[in-house]
Amino acid sequence: MGRERDKGMERQVALADESVSHNGRPYLFAALLIGLAAWPQAASAYRPFDSTDAAVADKGGWEFEFSPLSYEHGDEGVNLIAPSLRVNYGLVENWEVVVEGQVNNFIHGGSELSEAQLDAKTVLREGSLQEKDGPSLGSEFSVLLPGVGTQDGAGFEWTGILSQRWDWGTVHLNVAGILSRAQTAGMFGGLIVEGPESWPVRPVAELNYQQDSSVEKSWSALLGAIWKADEHLAFDLAFRHARINTRPDEQVRAGVTFDL
Repeated sequence: MGRERDKGMERQVALADESVSHNGRPYLFAALLIGLAAWPQAASAYRPFDSTDAAVADKGGWEFEFSPLSYEHGDEGVNLIAPSLRVNYGLVENWEVVVEGQVNNFIHGGSELSEAQLDAKTVLREGSLQEKDGPSLGSEFSVLLPGVGTQDGAGFEWTGILSQRWDWGTVHLNVAGILSRAQTAGMFGGLIVEGPESWPVRPVAELNYQQDSSVEKSWSALLGAIWKADEHLAFDLAFRHARINTRPDEQVRAGVTFDL
């Protein structure tokens, strides 16, 4: 799927209230995530975006969205996201289950496991993404799990998804309602625009807006490219700029998506 939801605002609030973890537990989780990727039978959001598309893994199939290293610079300083992983499994026809998370390693010391969540995504209407007429419609239900060293508590998220593909490109629209780990209500809107699917390297762009009842607001813009090496393998590279209220947050994202 999918996608990496824009939870930077929530993470920044958590960082302001907590000390950074200095134990080795996040590295254990990182090893487990990498171990999943190496599992012979197995193989996100939708890399490199925060939003997602109205498509799921084939029944019995695995998809991996893996980033060995990304760079982030915000008001808390520089950190390396290494690694992040999203694993999608096609449970039944038009349904997939997803587990995802990332490890943040801070330049000034310490690390944390964040953005852990469990998702169930379904295709409500088969359309252009499934090589049929009209828009593809999807829905995703997410349980936001506690992290390690940050993001205490649990939350929920529901996302409605519309995708439409034309010869000139593809558009994905996301609208979501959120109950954060801090138990504040919020909303998210995202728009992805991609170049022609037939191009081996296609340009991509994304705009997002998020707000919650604690009066935190964030918006972000992403520009990048996806190289589809073959039917089962794609590489991505993107730059993302965001503002969380008045605080800047910038990321360079790089990763790979493959399926088995």
